[in-house]
Amino acid sequence: MSGKLIVVGTPIGNLSDFSPRARQALESADFIAAEDTRVTVKLLNHFEIKKPMISYFEHNKYEKGDIICGRMEAGETCALVTDAGMPAISDPGELLVAQCAERGIPVFVVPGPSAVVSALAVSGLPTGRFTFEGFLSVSQKSRREHLEQLKAEKRTMVFYEAPHKLASTLADMVKAWGGTRRVALVRELTKIHEEVIRTTLSQAADRYANETAKGEFVLVIEGAPEEATAEYSAQDALELARDYLSQGLSAAAAAKQAAAETGRRKNEIYRELTREPNSGP
Repeated sequence: MSGKLIVVGTPIGNLSDFSPRARQALESADFIAAEDTRVTVKLLNHFEIKKPMISYFEHNKYEKGDIICGRMEAGETCALVTDAGMPAISDPGELLVAQCAERGIPVFVVPGPSAVVSALAVSGLPTGRFTFEGFLSVSQKSRREHLEQLKAEKRTMVFYEAPHKLASTLADMVKAWGGTRRVALVRELTKIHEEVIRTTLSQAADRYANETAKGEFVLVIEGAPEEATAEYSAQDALELARDYLSQGLSAAAAAKQAAAETGRRKNEIYRELTREPNSGP
């Protein structure tokens, strides 16, 4: 008889958010697959739960996934948890759930706190439609390509970011999209020092260029204007690029900045700009 996988949401900061059903799920499981057993054992000790654990994280997920699935196929029930929030959301548990689906192992969910939805709810930005983008790549090239792809995204966007990367991420967002978009920086959700900073991208970038960020952040960012391309003609974008060129930017940099602010295509602006004398590379 096949066992099952139970995906269990855990608190993102405040242990009081742990639901009675989630506690029951951990107590009834045969074993727990945890992203970091050292973190999960604190939760188990707080609620006086004693269960065997197996580590399951990004760098062992293929090897351990087969082991966990084998145990469930033998009849055991596994509770999957992450360090904080919902497993499988920007989390290696995504693979384990997919493996269960492929192998016909039943998967159940015990909903719990989610930093994505919690931050969105208090952001003050439109919530009817949104896109979750997770963590940006540590590779500068990949990060900038990702942001470029989202330049015309009209839905509210949600990102995770670590404090030591926040300043560079905000600076890259300003370069890609301009600085006028509204942003809510949500930190320390559900903890004593929970804070929501509602500002613009340029103001946020300026602030954290000179201030050390503390705590994990969720960034909720306004999408592109509905009629970004209609508001600015090709000539408007070209004039803006000329202005940046006169300020000392290269033709490529001027075209990129004008494209970010007008919604026009960077290549079109660059092509027109470089046709002009003394435009530079």
